[in-house]
Amino acid sequence: MPHISYSELKDWKFCAFYHKLTRVDGIDGFKGNAYTAFGSAIHSVCEKKLLQEEVNEEFFIQELKKNIANLPDDVEVDSKLVNDMLGQGKEIIPEIQAALDDYFEEYEVLAVEMPLMEDIEGQDEYKFKGYIDAVVATPDGKVHIFDWKTCSWGWDAKKRSDKMITYQLTLYKNFFCQKMNVDPKNVETHFALLKRTAKKNRVEFFRVTSGPRKTQNALKLLDTALYNIQNQRYIKNRLSCRSGYGCKFYNTEHCS
Repeated sequence: MPHISYSELKDWKFCAFYHKLTRVDGIDGFKGNAYTAFGSAIHSVCEKKLLQEEVNEEFFIQELKKNIANLPDDVEVDSKLVNDMLGQGKEIIPEIQAALDDYFEEYEVLAVEMPLMEDIEGQDEYKFKGYIDAVVATPDGKVHIFDWKTCSWGWDAKKRSDKMITYQLTLYKNFFCQKMNVDPKNVETHFALLKRTAKKNRVEFFRVTSGPRKTQNALKLLDTALYNIQNQRYIKNRLSCRSGYGCKFYNTEHCS
């Protein structure tokens, strides 16, 4: 059945025409790089930590090397950067469990990599697809959803409150509650930052609010995106051509 994920919604919000090129026409968009290889490797370590499985530096090293080797041949890899990442990962690993214990104190792991494939209200054709990194419960009756994010030194206040970034957790919470028949009032959402270049506090948790109004706004954006996708309306967002890291299709044969 057709589905939409948060990452696809983010692509559409960036530019509907970019979404068409990558998601409909199948033209390669972002292929990954050393940073995504690192993120995947350290994420695997975090998953094992939550499941209380044995994990060490060697596991991380092999995961990173495997992820780097699996990158497409046309992706340039800086060997010095990868070597730095090996050291950075080793510094992060010992802090993961301590950060979990400090932030949640007493908790029970309910799920790791929980899959979502849920109905979207008002939609007969599309479902919402996602994977929740972790779900834990605390003695106060609260359920906590969180997502691991790798970064360099951390996130500034602007990024921590960025609407589109936080919508990931808002949507995950909405569809988790729908799937598990849980009252949203009893569910809290968090990001867990894994900071490569930080000298201390390399693992940091912080809460993200996901109340009714924010949920309504996120679902409205999802509905708008699906309406345009289903009606094949691919309007170019010229503001995204050169903003931030820019668009890889800007001034190419695909988009002039």
